Amino acid sequence: MTSIPAACWLPLLETHEKRADSLTAGHRARKTTRERHAIDDFLYDYYGTRPAALRRWHPGVGISLEPGPNGSAPHRQWRWYATDADGVVTFDVAAFLADRAESVRFIHRLLSAIASRPAFTGCLGLHEWAMVYRQREHRHPLPLRLGQEGTDAVVESHQIRCTHFDAFRFFTPEAVSLNRLQPTRESQVELDQPGCLHASMDCHKWATKLGPAVPGDLALDCFELARDIRLLDMQASPYDLSSYGEPAVAIETPEGKAGYVARQREFSQRAGQLRARLIAVCAALLERAEPPAREAARS
Repeated sequence: MTSIPAACWLPLLETHEKRADSLTAGHRARKTTRERHAIDDFLYDYYGTRPAALRRWHPGVGISLEPGPNGSAPHRQWRWYATDADGVVTFDVAAFLADRAESVRFIHRLLSAIASRPAFTGCLGLHEWAMVYRQREHRHPLPLRLGQEGTDAVVESHQIRCTHFDAFRFFTPEAVSLNRLQPTRESQVELDQPGCLHASMDCHKWATKLGPAVPGDLALDCFELARDIRLLDMQASPYDLSSYGEPAVAIETPEGKAGYVARQREFSQRAGQLRARLIAVCAALLERAEPPAREAARS
């Protein structure tokens, strides 16, 4: 256990809060006017991201916070923290695992499986196209860049190979059979791979589920990556984003394909680094688990 004085952790907390506020500023401003944003809202609607929760700085596993001039760290009032007689606040691993051990084991298994595979970068973001294939009503109130017939033609002229269940489950009924794979929730550990944009965005999802076990900088790195990937996800989609001032990544053209793959590879590398850190968090938690939990993690 490492104990750090308030003079060290207070600046970290302040820096974290400022960075979180900057990352969520647009969403929070739109919230007051009830304005919707087809690109950015995904992170808050689909992932259930709460700016207030993202703003909370956590030191992570094995770090204790010594009291400062104003007393113990604010974490003393937060769930899964314990405060000793001297006012030192520590993330309570045992209490967290009592509630989340099963989730930790699953996340560790899934992320380790993804990290063990080579990245496939030939999907070209066609999952978004398959979500509007032969449909007159769409999830976003945006026009289709190529119209419905043009969009359908792109789907029909490409091979679709989506490995991510949480993308595949939104395919239109007509598009389901066009996918080379038929992902299920049960096959997620077997199929998720590091080149998938959604698997990379999910680093934010798993960081959120690991909660206070994840150091603040890692949590914000995962969120920022998800935000960057979401932009590419929509730029490469069939939707016309000109109303947002965003250029299209025209994956139906050779130039668009090359641009998409280059950015996909970059995101895969960033996600790989963050995924390794999340795996380390899971391992640190499970190392402190009771023997039955450790045995289950190995199975």
